[in-house]
Amino acid sequence: MLVKAPLSAETQKEVHTKSEDVDAQVMGDVLKAVVARVKKIDREHDIPYIAGYSQNGEKIYIDQHLPKSAILGGRRVQTDRFIILHEAVEKALLDELGLHYLHAHQIALRTERAAVEAEGFAWREYNAFTKSHERQIDDENLKKVPDDLDLTPYRNERDFQKLQQMIAAIRPEP
Repeated sequence: MLVKAPLSAETQKEVHTKSEDVDAQVMGDVLKAVVARVKKIDREHDIPYIAGYSQNGEKIYIDQHLPKSAILGGRRVQTDRFIILHEAVEKALLDELGLHYLHAHQIALRTERAAVEAEGFAWREYNAFTKSHERQIDDENLKKVPDDLDLTPYRNERDFQKLQQMIAAIRPEP
């Protein structure tokens, strides 16, 4: 399981805006709540597809070469929280609902987009930032891949060449 779920009284404190409609403030609460639940963020490894998660779901890995911020709407914006949300949602859907990676990724991507837009940023601009770095990261020579990285996305995508490169670059954690 990705996180320890808090008690309901603690969960209630995270709800600052109440609405059952699509609401930017509610999405802001969701983003904060999910990011707060992730036990460890690791930016010290080479992670194809920009980011991933440990097999047990306790760590979110973000490629060490991805900048921590982007210029969106003329402002410098910390982007890790959007990536963390995507990875946490994707991992939960894989593990808890047993979805195929492509389906889990679609839902996670749409959740990430909703969070980006809820903060007032253009998805097109944010997506251009991630896509431009995704190409660079995917082309990099893998040197340091964590030994507990969940390989499900790469297997489901049948990216066997990338899997072979990753396995060769696995570095056990101390």
